[in-house]
Amino acid sequence: MASFPDFVNENEIGKAKLIGELPAPVAAFDQKSGRETWTVAFAPDGSYFAWSQGHRIVRLIPWSKCLKSFSAGDVSQSTRVRSRPGSRKGSDGLLLPEKSVPCEHTINCGDVVWGLAFGSSVPEKTSRCVNVEWHRFEFGRDQLLLATGLGSGRIKIWDVYTGQLLLNLLDHTDVVRDLSFAPDGSLLLVSASRDRTLRVWDLKDDGNMVKVLRGHQKPVNCCAFSPDSSVLCSVGAGKAVCLWDMDKYTLIRKLDGHHNDVVSCEFSPDGALLATASYDTRVIVWDPHLGTVLREFGHLFPPPSPIFAGGANDRWVRSVAFCQDGLHVASVADDRLMRIWSLEEKAPQAVAPLSSGLCCAFSTDGTVLAAGARDGSVSLWASPRSVSSLQHLCRMAVRRVMPTQRVRALPIPLPMADYLTYRVM
Repeated sequence: MASFPDFVNENEIGKAKLIGELPAPVAAFDQKSGRETWTVAFAPDGSYFAWSQGHRIVRLIPWSKCLKSFSAGDVSQSTRVRSRPGSRKGSDGLLLPEKSVPCEHTINCGDVVWGLAFGSSVPEKTSRCVNVEWHRFEFGRDQLLLATGLGSGRIKIWDVYTGQLLLNLLDHTDVVRDLSFAPDGSLLLVSASRDRTLRVWDLKDDGNMVKVLRGHQKPVNCCAFSPDSSVLCSVGAGKAVCLWDMDKYTLIRKLDGHHNDVVSCEFSPDGALLATASYDTRVIVWDPHLGTVLREFGHLFPPPSPIFAGGANDRWVRSVAFCQDGLHVASVADDRLMRIWSLEEKAPQAVAPLSSGLCCAFSTDGTVLAAGARDGSVSLWASPRSVSSLQHLCRMAVRRVMPTQRVRALPIPLPMADYLTYRVM
């Protein structure tokens, strides 16, 4: 069994440039389990980076400080921390002091941290709850929050600038495996749990639970919002890939294509594509509007047949991430490799060694890929540099506002429609 198809010369694949590593501190009670970096996350404005470094600890670090510490050259200039002054309230409702300079924090969450998500507030986005006359918390324009999903089933909400605990959300009965904030600034939070449910929380309504989404027959592993916040994807055990209408809180459709548990998902920046990663050794890129498969990125050759797809446990794909350029996808697998794929190629554009990788995420500007491992460490690589064509930029602009069905209905030549719908690159 090979990691690349026969037509690919492994020596000709580019090697991703390692920028630096964030090692996990060795604790006195260090042990083989409990050290894992299950999740990494970047703040929406690019100001902070967070990772769960095991032993119940989450580290929050200003992203520009992180890059400068590695002397990353021109890469460090691509992301600048923007100060966020403003008044915030703690769990006691009292006003917290202003913080204009981002600070590094080490947060003890009290339990194993499985999920992380940053959320930023837009005051114009009001609560979806009917009772909006009075709230304990008032989240302003300068609020930046970090949600942590714990092994106990709890979700804790923290103020990023102070490290202050704001909310403690209780309702799940098993591990909260993943979290996702709506990108529209409404502070709507969705949690995915091993208790087979997704729960919708409205942080602008003091963290009240809005809805329970039921449709998974087995544990839910990951969830992700579309860029316009209208659709949620959730994936889980039993080959499950579900799409939800987040205006009506109803199931749109289930996507059929994976042969084993699905563990990670993410939409493209224009919302036209959806990438999912599975233990069946594949990453599938879908058209979420039609539910059809557009691309498959394999990690084992020849690929396992569906009946044996669960047996290749040394090639399980653990995580997938979409780059902001809309053309690159990263994956982390159990074969000790990190891959960065181009949608235009069948083979990886760049690879890098990564022992026991568990998760990955691109920085907000897409210039850096962060990947976490079982030992609590994080590795940072430079993303492939490419200048997007004017055609692709126009395609992304169109697809941000038009679903596939509307594009197909346009009075345009078929090759142009195929390009706009990613049938051809």
